[in-house]
Amino acid sequence: MKVIDASVLAKYVLMEPGWNNVRDMLLNNRPLLSIPLIIKEVTNAIWKQSHLKKHISHNSAHELLKSLLRIFETKVIQLESQDKYLEPALSISLKHGIAIYDSLYIAQARKRRAQLVTSDVKQAQVAESEKIKVMLLI
Repeated sequence: MKVIDASVLAKYVLMEPGWNNVRDMLLNNRPLLSIPLIIKEVTNAIWKQSHLKKHISHNSAHELLKSLLRIFETKVIQLESQDKYLEPALSISLKHGIAIYDSLYIAQARKRRAQLVTSDVKQAQVAESEKIKVMLLI
């Protein structure tokens, strides 16, 4: 079982360098779990590429959002409520000085005894220090 975070899914949706490795992981691993926050974080990454960096058009941003939502409609990634992970996530954030957003994925991976899949090096290091197996896709 694997918990996927927003950094990996954004890499895939935006076809950033290494996106094909994420595609292979998505195709070859089940079950994949995450939290609803992932949708908002990846949508924010799409917005950033369109509005701030001007790398994609507004129309393309809307198409990417549709593609993102299809991933969840087809249950490629199953979502669990993040509320039950808030307390342990806060402890992880306070201990390691990382954002609660990143700690939520780590807390989910710990509780589910799952491997964390991320592209965030610092998040990966924290997860490993918490004795969580990590798949780092850079």
